[in-house]
Amino acid sequence: MKLKILGCSGGIGGNLRTTSMLLGHDILVDAGTGVGDLLVAELALIDHIFVTHSHMDHVASIPFLVDTVGWMRGKPIVVHAIAETIAILKEHLFNWKLWPDFAQIPDAANPMLRYETIELGKTVELNGRKITPLPANHTVPAVGYRIDSGRASLVFSGDTTTNDALWREVNGIDNLRYLIIETAFCNREKDLAVASKHLCPSMLAAELSKLERPAEIYITHLKPGEIELTMREVEDCAGKWRPRMLQGSQVFEF
Repeated sequence: MKLKILGCSGGIGGNLRTTSMLLGHDILVDAGTGVGDLLVAELALIDHIFVTHSHMDHVASIPFLVDTVGWMRGKPIVVHAIAETIAILKEHLFNWKLWPDFAQIPDAANPMLRYETIELGKTVELNGRKITPLPANHTVPAVGYRIDSGRASLVFSGDTTTNDALWREVNGIDNLRYLIIETAFCNREKDLAVASKHLCPSMLAAELSKLERPAEIYITHLKPGEIELTMREVEDCAGKWRPRMLQGSQVFEF
């Protein structure tokens, strides 16, 4: 199984792209601005999008993706998300005001976009790839994901703050290999991290102390302008876990 990082930044500018990952050739995990770097032929192969939550940096490319390749395909693109996230996307994005409702285009019987509701802890299996929603604690309803190849698992926290429920699930994963976890702000902005339900390095260290299994740890969602500072603070606060910065175009095979 191969997972390619299309975007992992907390913002844009230069080569920075927001959160998006490509599993195989046909599944996106989130659909931030990194999706736009794919070729049209690659976009046309995407059948499924697993969304962590409704914030724009995680869903911005869904409207453009469907608009670009929906007419090329013989079946709809399926957006997998919890019920609350689907309701937000329907009301605030695909609402005929901000963007057309592609679940009704060309008609309801033959849409370009379809929604599939997921639930915490209930695994979706697609061609041997098992994707399980995990708890997240954010300002809007949100999840993380476990992606399990059978040989190994990768956990993506999604956007989250302190979250004991996540660690209970992660500590039960026998084949855990990779953990991708957010740290959006530097330590001087801890109050902002708490208010916006993100992590800063000192909070990250407290969260990682709850991890009871070995894993390769990667840091995502760093804010532009604070990347170097935040990673230095991650090293100072959480260095014993040896976290590394997630990189665009990085590939995980497991």
